[in-house]
Amino acid sequence: MLKAIIFDLDGTIGNTLPLCIAAFREAIEPLAGKKLTDGEIIATFGPSEEGTIMQLIPEHYRQGVDDYIRHYERLHDMCPEPFEGMRQVIARLKSGGMTVVMVTGKGGRSCRITLERYGMTGLFDQVETGSPHGQRKAEGIRAVLERFGLKPTEAVYVGDAPSDITASRAVGVPVIAAAWAETADVQILEAMNPDGLFTSVREFAGWVNEKIGKVPVLPITGK
Repeated sequence: MLKAIIFDLDGTIGNTLPLCIAAFREAIEPLAGKKLTDGEIIATFGPSEEGTIMQLIPEHYRQGVDDYIRHYERLHDMCPEPFEGMRQVIARLKSGGMTVVMVTGKGGRSCRITLERYGMTGLFDQVETGSPHGQRKAEGIRAVLERFGLKPTEAVYVGDAPSDITASRAVGVPVIAAAWAETADVQILEAMNPDGLFTSVREFAGWVNEKIGKVPVLPITGK
């Protein structure tokens, strides 16, 4: 029986990956004294943003982190709202008695900024953030299972990246590929055979309705 939904943040709850890249560029390029491609920035993803900055400009680590957070907050109007329908989906899950948590690779500071901007502070039953020392999503998922006394099969992870699928499988938790962001690579996600794949929040909402059909259906428009 499904008891918990574990959400990623970037590219799953909101279209925040372009924001992250823009903030990294604003923070790092002046200190590095050179231009960075999107690919160079994305290649460092896995650790939290502190880990990215440590990889790219270790000699300016403290200033780089502070500048990143400042630019991240300043530029957040690039994605002022979560994906359309996401608030209704989460409300539906919670109304149906589902435990709703977040396990993200983001650092705690940027995660708090986005949740505050989205009006989602306190919405999740638990929030596990990333580490500057490397990918820790599997560890975060295990922490969720332990805290709520869940078997791996009683939870499902929802994320937009191949690494989300890998982390979920490492813990034995089923995984849904969230392929509704413009940054998601549907072909790569499909090739990894997730337990489900949805290209719109609307489709995902339909799956939620099937899982907790006793909850009244709320209208969801758009993606």
